[in-house]
Amino acid sequence: MSNQTGLKQFVAKPARLPTQNEQNIIRRIRSRCFNTIGNSILTIAVVVLAWYVIRAALDWAVFDAVWHASTRRECMNISPDGACWAGVISWFNGLIYGRYPAEQQWRVNLGFILAVMWLFPLSCQKIAYRNFILLSWIALYPFFGAYLFLGGSFRGDIGIVHAVLTCLASGFFILLYANWLLAVLNKPHLCQMLQPLASRLFNRGSQTLCLLLVWALLSLPVAVVLSQAQLQPVAIERWGGLFLTMIIATFAITMSIPIGVVLALGRQSTLPVIHWLSLLVIELVRAVPLITVLFMAVTLLPIFLPSDVELNKLSQVLFAVCIFAGAYMAENIRGGLQAIPRGQYEAAQSLGLGYGFTMLLIVLPQALRLMIPNIMTSFISILKDTTLVSIIGLFDIMLMARNIANDKDWIGLHTEPIAMISILFFVLCYSMSQYSLNLEKRLKVDRS
Repeated sequence: MSNQTGLKQFVAKPARLPTQNEQNIIRRIRSRCFNTIGNSILTIAVVVLAWYVIRAALDWAVFDAVWHASTRRECMNISPDGACWAGVISWFNGLIYGRYPAEQQWRVNLGFILAVMWLFPLSCQKIAYRNFILLSWIALYPFFGAYLFLGGSFRGDIGIVHAVLTCLASGFFILLYANWLLAVLNKPHLCQMLQPLASRLFNRGSQTLCLLLVWALLSLPVAVVLSQAQLQPVAIERWGGLFLTMIIATFAITMSIPIGVVLALGRQSTLPVIHWLSLLVIELVRAVPLITVLFMAVTLLPIFLPSDVELNKLSQVLFAVCIFAGAYMAENIRGGLQAIPRGQYEAAQSLGLGYGFTMLLIVLPQALRLMIPNIMTSFISILKDTTLVSIIGLFDIMLMARNIANDKDWIGLHTEPIAMISILFFVLCYSMSQYSLNLEKRLKVDRS
């Protein structure tokens, strides 16, 4: 009994807090940059080099720069060692809009604002038909944007198909924001309001018919308004600057995904004709540089078209860039398809899904998610490659920048426009890269 009473009772101590790193920033720098003699010398050399480079760049670009002048000679008289940003400011409108008429540039601004606003409802998780927002933007917005940028009237310049699709795009945009407002207010969307009436009239497919009915009702008043409007026609030859660059890049990026999916699935097809045709397109396009594809599209594509069909140079360039981007995207998507385990296909077969639903609902979403970094890298490359269209005579931002040096008031001004374009492309590409990282984290891509 004495031994039992003499036992000590175990009492658990409270959990200790995790150890904190008490090193300040000076100790961290010392431990990482000055821990050895070699690292110390290398750190000092890098700091000195960076100091001279950054100071020289700031002196040229900011402190000694000239912001207000009427000619390059005046810039050199004011500050011969500084940058002449006055020439870039003088040509700023041309760098953004090209030769687009100044009194009609509001249409370009409105078009890009509506393009961004079309995608805003994606931030709402409760909005109806959320999965169709991006598809509608790809399928419908180009027609509405073409109507704004090209101009004309429904009664004359614009064809019936283009007019109908423009009205449908406007109606869907109104439907989209109406449903977004109702979702924010926790109200049923427009189609749900008409669901009881449609279910009485139609036994099957009432939800789809409600969507089509509401869409048509919203498109009719838009058609009435646009039929009375008339925009001044602007020829495609007058498009240019950053406006044209963004059109080519956006169209190529948008179309590269469906073209890449078709080519990747075609290359994996068991049908010999589809397999070898897809393989031929991919390998031929990837074996030549983009500039070669552009020249072939401009010179050879009209030969294979009927004599009564005449394409403008922008259409030929869009065709070439889309095929080029789709061929590279096909290999990225094929890599994602090969990373999907065989069990996913077998699970789809056990559920009775066919080839189309298996790819659309199970395989492709996983493959695209796995290849987000590669896909975004291709998008960035497409954006940078659009500057090559200046070689075949399209007045994109690069050709407009080179034309500054040919102006009689700014002869020889080469460095400043190229520096401005470099900063602009860095901002665009870095933003796309950061968005890719955020999307990858949000989708929680597992790389283990």
